[in-house]
Amino acid sequence: MAFESLTERFSKILKKVRGQARLTEKNMDEMLQEVRIALFEADVNFKVVKEFVENIKKQAIGTKVYDTLNPGQMVVKIVNDELVKLLGSADSELIFEKNKPTIIMLVGLQGTGKTTTAGKLALLFKKKMNKRVLLAAADVYRPAAIDQLDTLARQVGVDIVNLGDKVTPVEIAKAARKKAYDDRYDVLIIDTAGRLTIDDTLMTELKDMKEAVNPTEILLLVDAMSGQDAVNTALSFNQKLGLTGAIMSKLDSDARGGAALSIKHLTGVSIKFAGVGETLEDLDIFYPDRMADRILGMGDVLTLVEKAQEQLDEKAVKKTTRKMLEGEFDLNDMLSQMKQVQKLGKLGGILKLIPGMPKITPEQQELAEREMKLFEVIINSMTPEERNNPAILKNSRKVRIAKGSGTSNQEINKVLKKYEQMKQVMKQMKGYKKGGPMPPGFPGMM
Repeated sequence: MAFESLTERFSKILKKVRGQARLTEKNMDEMLQEVRIALFEADVNFKVVKEFVENIKKQAIGTKVYDTLNPGQMVVKIVNDELVKLLGSADSELIFEKNKPTIIMLVGLQGTGKTTTAGKLALLFKKKMNKRVLLAAADVYRPAAIDQLDTLARQVGVDIVNLGDKVTPVEIAKAARKKAYDDRYDVLIIDTAGRLTIDDTLMTELKDMKEAVNPTEILLLVDAMSGQDAVNTALSFNQKLGLTGAIMSKLDSDARGGAALSIKHLTGVSIKFAGVGETLEDLDIFYPDRMADRILGMGDVLTLVEKAQEQLDEKAVKKTTRKMLEGEFDLNDMLSQMKQVQKLGKLGGILKLIPGMPKITPEQQELAEREMKLFEVIINSMTPEERNNPAILKNSRKVRIAKGSGTSNQEINKVLKKYEQMKQVMKQMKGYKKGGPMPPGFPGMM
């Protein structure tokens, strides 16, 4: 995930600050120097780093941090507030028109994934915001771009304006605008052509399209992996077109994150969406305050709650929770719980959203996910009676299950041991419900 190394550095810096009984100008300067180095290592623009550090120092002096009883907390708040400003503050919200279609021009260089992102946007608007979406295939130059968008429209379940590649992009945009108004769509997303580099032909075409359809939003897709080149691209597009926002792709990668921290400050263009994976569901609304919390290692509970509301089966969760609290917990419930966790995404990504959770390595994550799949195969190889009553699982039954699942007795015993651990926690949860002491941490799948 982008910002990972920066998060590690900031966590260490702020932990040291929290440990200070009092802050002096000397240890404050030492802390700011470490912040400066951390940001440079994350490929943040020099000018941005300089102003960011100066602003923290001014805020610290202005709020009289040196005189407070808990200076560490004050410094964390100041750093957090400055990060939010750097990432775009409240400017990251997408503007939706009232009583007419919201027209979005999606622009960017070739190879950044505009067409796929158009599909992701369409799904997000349809699924999360209940919008009626129309796509327009206006990239007539890249081979198969129109076919790709047509396929995505079918997958997402939205309509598309596809006039082929013999019509000019501006004519396609005009036709799409007319259809959006005539048929009362909520959102029109126009997938425009890109180039390997910015040239006059491309910009002239995009400016003509802008004039023809008068878009509500012109969103630039930039790649987090491209570092400061993303900032330079944003500067050029913004100068020619007047961008209203940016979409940062590949924020799930090992990009250092410098582009995301530099782009708003240097261009005035806020990040409005973040690409966090390869599937069509992997596009998130960008919240600067939540991202600032993540960068500082403070988690992101709001995003976790939203993911749970969107992905989890509420009835299944309530049923499993009720059985747990009543002390009834069998292997069916364990399997159901694992499946609900898997719906939320990769384990490492989930843990990052929970404040105070330890970081896990890619190897640990892979092992945990492999273990969950193995557990599912083993439990599915059992009879309904065995899943309902694991106590009957003696050696002869285990041999049969091992053969049916392609596993071993040892792996079956591992499932049963995990089940017993979880069952014990359920008993403690039942005691807590009746007014007993708070149970210890829930055993995870690792």
